[in-house]
Amino acid sequence: MKIAIVGLGRMGMQIARKLLEAGNEVIGLNRTTDKTDEAAGYGAIAAYSKQEVLNAFQGERPIVWLMIPADVVDADLQEWLDLLPEQSIIIDGGNTDYRSTKHHAALADDHGIALIDSGTSGGVWGYERGFSLMIGGNSDAYDAIEPIFQALALPHGGYAYFGQPGSGHYVKMVHNAIEYGMMESLAEGYRMLKEGPYNDIDLVKAGTVWQESSVVTSWLNELSRDALAENPTLEGIEGYVAESGEGRWTLETAQELGISLPAIQAAFDVRLASQQGETNFSTQLLAAMRNKFGGHTTEKPV
Repeated sequence: MKIAIVGLGRMGMQIARKLLEAGNEVIGLNRTTDKTDEAAGYGAIAAYSKQEVLNAFQGERPIVWLMIPADVVDADLQEWLDLLPEQSIIIDGGNTDYRSTKHHAALADDHGIALIDSGTSGGVWGYERGFSLMIGGNSDAYDAIEPIFQALALPHGGYAYFGQPGSGHYVKMVHNAIEYGMMESLAEGYRMLKEGPYNDIDLVKAGTVWQESSVVTSWLNELSRDALAENPTLEGIEGYVAESGEGRWTLETAQELGISLPAIQAAFDVRLASQQGETNFSTQLLAAMRNKFGGHTTEKPV
């Protein structure tokens, strides 16, 4: 299968490599040419413009996977809709607000183009461990490209189709909101160990035993323990914790539905406070966790 990957950042490049290794033809396009050149080094067809992407399909049905930030999807998607022929398939693999995705799907339909939303989790480990893919949108298009998702989920990931446009992004949004709460709880727990009544508790040792058949065994705990093993005092990590939108959107939707989410709300509030300078060992560990699974910077934006 031939597919274009647009956006060759931390996750987009992994997706391109994984699909290439599964025997697909991949066209790579990125805002900066160095990433496009890197993808070509892995065997991708290099494209340096949207028109070059279209030309590379050579009359085949275009399949374009967008792996770009949510704040540029509106403009970029419109450009693709104006360029691609009818029957094309566009996959939005980023963290777009599901409410926007429903609007995007309607726009695509007006152009005779199918839009698939694929919430994509796996961070910088997706290439090695497999991605977790939460998919919504046009069912016929999904059936046509399901082998793409099968390849990306290997060897340990998973994928599932949830139906209506926006449903994949909605499931991913809730996933990330849950992540906020789980991360906050772990970070607070490790802070309690560090600053509690016993001043000699080995945090790495505690994290290791928690990882062995306890009810808090998790990948997030493993990453927390590893971060502490590498940097026990979290030196150099300011404790600024970004919020990329999904927690906020989940809380907005919950308010509209009259659903109370106190744990997620509290975790979200901690992130906002950290951005105003209210930092501590917990927020330092939150930042370290985000770096471990997603490659996110631990530094405050300038």
